[in-house]
Amino acid sequence: MAPEHLTPAEAATRLRPKDTLAIPLGPGQPPAFLAALGERDDWQGLRIGGALLLAWSEAYKHPNVHVLSGFWGPVERALRDQGANISFAPADFRRFAPLLEQQRPRVMASVAAPPDEDGWCSLSLHAGGTYAELARAGADPDRLLVVEVSENFPRTHGLPPEHRHAVHVDQVDVLVESDAEPFALPDPEPGETDEAIAAHAHRFIPDGSTLQTGIGTIPSAIVGRLADGGGGDYGVHSEMFTDGLMALHEAGKVTNRKGQFDGVSVATFAGGSSRLYSWLDGNDEVAFLPVEVVNSPDLIARNRTMVTINGALGVDIHGQVIADTIAGVQYSGIGGHEDFISGPALALEDRSLLCLPSTVEIDGEPRSRIVPYFDAGAVITTPRHQVDVIVTEHGAAELQGLTVHQRGLALAEIAHPDFRERLRAAAERASGGRSAVPAKPSPG
Repeated sequence: MAPEHLTPAEAATRLRPKDTLAIPLGPGQPPAFLAALGERDDWQGLRIGGALLLAWSEAYKHPNVHVLSGFWGPVERALRDQGANISFAPADFRRFAPLLEQQRPRVMASVAAPPDEDGWCSLSLHAGGTYAELARAGADPDRLLVVEVSENFPRTHGLPPEHRHAVHVDQVDVLVESDAEPFALPDPEPGETDEAIAAHAHRFIPDGSTLQTGIGTIPSAIVGRLADGGGGDYGVHSEMFTDGLMALHEAGKVTNRKGQFDGVSVATFAGGSSRLYSWLDGNDEVAFLPVEVVNSPDLIARNRTMVTINGALGVDIHGQVIADTIAGVQYSGIGGHEDFISGPALALEDRSLLCLPSTVEIDGEPRSRIVPYFDAGAVITTPRHQVDVIVTEHGAAELQGLTVHQRGLALAEIAHPDFRERLRAAAERASGGRSAVPAKPSPG
């Protein structure tokens, strides 16, 4: 059945004052449709489920609209600070798919490239955890599938027939045409600390490695070294496809002889510069697959010499990692953090690198990101037994197989020199299965 062709404003009227809507993570969000929802003021109980809001809507601020986000970015943090009705749902990115199936929102909405000559609309920059639910909504007469198409979104590929990475116009209930452009997320230039971290990380990445990297200056610095260096024969199996990975392709360093999904770089979404989006348009060197495939620890481990590169906000001497909260306050999200740490742990030749500057400035004072123990209320992202290598500008600490005492000493060596003695003392206290927290003096 052919879809209704509606303007964004007309499509927005198809939602009920009390309704449930789900949208993809960041680059899959339909900008004009969401903006049109913000023009309505009759909401009585609308729930919008998504993650990493990039497409803005005034609806997010409506008192009768509840925003439920599985990964926070600047928009979510701003909404919280302004008193909006917003919540965080802790979940790995790959769990978004079964959670959506369980919640069964009445309306699913996504952005896509316009239909090709056979009627297929490429899902462009995002496969993620919504692909299956988009199809279910389109097939259910009691639900609504809204797809916004824009010529400015690149046509990207999956791996058909199982993973087509497209919806057919016959599945769509409402088709919205717009001139929206994808949100650009260019990486800032790496600084001196970033380059020092990259130099230490580089030695863990042999020729022929399969790589996963996130966004940010440190991964960019690391991939930049690989692109400019003498090595090569790399593969890419990454949750996110970035400008850095594009540069690795352009340098001729990617062969994708991974042992699975050979010949293509694999990702579940892309985020970066406008040049990256142009490069991805029609490019069959990159395949976008659902997140439950890309982020499967078992599949991650099957790649040839998997090396994952991610960030952290803080580490204690046990090797516990905080990556998505600051002082217990939500900052980002779990995403694929633990998946790309636990996957490499299943094979001896694989490595997972967690990279971070050794210090952060708080109220004008430098604080160590490597601490003896976390304060009360801290929220752990990744448990200590999963963690492999911690990298700072002062070196790399390989933690697997070490005792708590040995871990503390190794982490002290890569902390800023001003904080090392405190860390060594905590490591001594933690020796023999004891606590790193100083004992309270006995009363009396």
